[in-house]
Amino acid sequence: MDIQTSIQDTMAYMKETLRLDANFDIIYRTFTIKGRMAVIFCVDGFTQDDMLERLLQYMMEGVGDPFPEDAHAFSKTMLPYAEIGLMDNYESVLVSLLSGISILFVDGYEKALSIDCRTYPARNVQEPDKDKVMRGSRDGFVETLVYNTALIRRRIRDPKLTMEMHRAGRRSATDIVVCYIEDRVDRELLQEVCRRIDRLEVDALTMNQQSLAECLFPYKWYNPFPKFKYTERPDAAAATILEGKIVILVDNSPSAMLLPSSIFDIVEEADEYYFPPVTGTYLRLSRMLIAIATLQLTPIWLLLVQNPQWLPHWMEFTRIQEPVNIPIVVQLLLLELAIDGLRLAAVNTPNMLSTPFSVLAALVLGEFSVRSGWFNSETMLYMAFVAVANYTQASFELGYALKFMRMIILFLTALGNVWGFLLGEGITVVALLTNQTISGGSYLDPLIPFRWDRLKRRFFRTRLPHGEKNVRS
Repeated sequence: MDIQTSIQDTMAYMKETLRLDANFDIIYRTFTIKGRMAVIFCVDGFTQDDMLERLLQYMMEGVGDPFPEDAHAFSKTMLPYAEIGLMDNYESVLVSLLSGISILFVDGYEKALSIDCRTYPARNVQEPDKDKVMRGSRDGFVETLVYNTALIRRRIRDPKLTMEMHRAGRRSATDIVVCYIEDRVDRELLQEVCRRIDRLEVDALTMNQQSLAECLFPYKWYNPFPKFKYTERPDAAAATILEGKIVILVDNSPSAMLLPSSIFDIVEEADEYYFPPVTGTYLRLSRMLIAIATLQLTPIWLLLVQNPQWLPHWMEFTRIQEPVNIPIVVQLLLLELAIDGLRLAAVNTPNMLSTPFSVLAALVLGEFSVRSGWFNSETMLYMAFVAVANYTQASFELGYALKFMRMIILFLTALGNVWGFLLGEGITVVALLTNQTISGGSYLDPLIPFRWDRLKRRFFRTRLPHGEKNVRS
C-alpha cells in the first residue's frame, strides 16, 4: 500500500496496524515544522535518543524558506545525517520500523524518510568459549549483525568484498547477509544460494542459522554428518571468504555459516595456522587421529572382548579382569547416554554449584558405579577417553555424527560379531560417500575425487605463500 500524503490518514493507519494502544514500546511524536505537521515513529530501546533529539531540534529550528518541495529535497537540506532513506509503501516502512529504524512522515509528502540511528543491545566482542585458540586474535562474533560485518571488513579491506543483504521470514523478517569476494566466488553457487534464500516460504527463522540451514539444504535424516561448518571466529570467516567461498551471517546469531564445506574443512581449526608448519601439522594430524580413535576404539575393543583368542600375548592386559554382571555392549551404550546426560546437566547447572556437582558425578559414576558392579573399570576407562577426546573437535555436529556411527557399530558388533562390525563400518563409509556439500560436490574432496596436490595440504600444514590465506578454521 502506497503512503498517503495526508498525515492524518498515515497516523490512523500506523496506529491501527501497530496497535499503539497495546504496544508500550512503540513511540511516536507529532510536531510542526514551519507550520507543517510531521510525526516520527521509533521503537524504544532500538534508538539512540540523543541523536534523534538533535535531529528533531535541527528540523524545528533550522528550516529556511522556501520549504522543501518533496521528501528527497527535505532529506538533503533538513536532515544532516548520513543514513537517510526514502520509502514509498507502508510494508517496507513497517519492516524497517520494527527493525529499529526511526520513520519520519511529513504532511504532503508521498514518501516516508527512514533515519537509521538505531542501536541494539549487544554484549562485548570477546573470544568465543568454543572456538578458542592458544595464539591469535581474541575477538568473536556477537548477536548484532552490523558488528559481525564490521569484524570481517576490518580484516579484508578490499572493495570487491560484498555484503549482500537479504531477508527471510514473513513474521520475523530476519536479516541475512551473504558475504563473498566478487572476483573469487563461484557465481553459480552464489546465485543458487541467494535464490534459495529469496524464495524461502517460512513464517520465521525461529532457530536462526539452524532454521536457515534446514531450509537451504533439506537434510536426509539418516545421514548425521554435517553439511555446513559454523564458526564464531571472524578471522576464520575472513579466511574462508578469501578462499572464494561464501559466508552467511544471520541476525541474532553469534556464528557464521561457511559453505561449501567438506569434512576436511570441518575438522580444521585456526590454531593450525597460528603456529609454524611443523607444529600446525602435528596439531592437525593429532586431531584427525583422535577423531578416528573416538569412532573406532570402543567397537574394536568390544570385538576383541567377544573374540579373546585374537588377542596377542602383549595385549593380554586388555582382557576384563572382574566378573561381568551386565553385557559389555549394554554398559557401553548406557555410558554413551550417561555422558550426554552429564553434558546437559553441566549446561543447566548454576556456576556456583558446578564444582560440587562435578565431584559428586565423578564419585557416583566413577568409583561407586564400578564397585556396585554396574560397570567394569575397563569400560569406564575407554568411555572416559572417548568423552574427553570428543572435545578435540570444534564442530558439535561432527562430534555427534561420530557418536551416532559409533553406537551403530557397537550395536551391530554385539549382534553379528565380525560381520556386524564390518557392516557398521560399511554404513559409516556409505554415509560419508553419499553425503554432498551444498554445491553438489564430494563431501570427501579432495580424497574423492583423488587430487594428491590438494590432499597433501589437507594433512600437512605447508608454508603459506605470499598472498594466500593465513588462517583457516
